[in-house]
This record gives sequence, structure tokens and C-alpha cells, in this order.
Amino acid sequence: MQPSPTAAEQPDRVRGLMAAVVMIAAAACVIFAIWMLDASERDPYVKASLELEGARDHGGQLFQINCAGCHGLAGQGLVGPRLSGVTDRKNDAELVHQIISGDTPPMPSFQIEPQSMADLIAYLHKIS
Repeated sequence: MQPSPTAAEQPDRVRGLMAAVVMIAAAACVIFAIWMLDASERDPYVKASLELEGARDHGGQLFQINCAGCHGLAGQGLVGPRLSGVTDRKNDAELVHQIISGDTPPMPSFQIEPQSMADLIAYLHKIS
């Protein structure tokens, strides 16, 4: 039978366990991020949208009609988050996925034709 750890040994065991848990969580986050990026690029809609050149003016019109009510006229954020600088925080595939998924309520899923999505993404680059 092993003796119980002393009071001095217990903090080292706890630190070691916490370090292992943090490493496992970090690895899981990296794997999830790679999987999400790969899945976004395989999605035919995302791929079609990203292959097109967007028209910022039309994207701005789409934004005013569909997005400004929650994200503000200039993307400053209201009910929805601030979108200025969003293209610095997310790549285009992530943006398309965010827009079409509805994964973060109250954001509804929103799917438009690939050319219109390309236009909207071009506009988001303009306000970033």
C-alpha cells in the first residue's frame, strides 16, 4: 500500500493535473478549429461564394436591408455584435458559415445566392 501524499506533494499533483487538462483542452480546440475550417471549405455553397468576386455596393445594400437592424447602419453593433473589424477576426469561410448557420442565436440562418454572399463579404471587408 502506498503512503498518502504529503501536504507539500499535493499542490504539485494538482498543478500537474491542471496542466494536463489545459493541454487536452487546447489540443481539442485546435482540432475543432481545423475541422471547422476544412468543413467550411468543402461545403459547396461556401466554396461557390468564396470563388466569386463581390461587389461592395450591392453588398452594402444587402447589409442595410438584412443586417443593419441588428448590427447597426455602420456595423457598430446594436442587438448583434459590432462588425467593424470582423474580417480581422474571422476569415471569409468563417464569415459565410456564421451568416448561414444560425449557430449563435438570436442570429437567424441566412442563405442567399452565392454571388450575393460574395457581395456581402466584400462589403464586410469595406467596413473592417
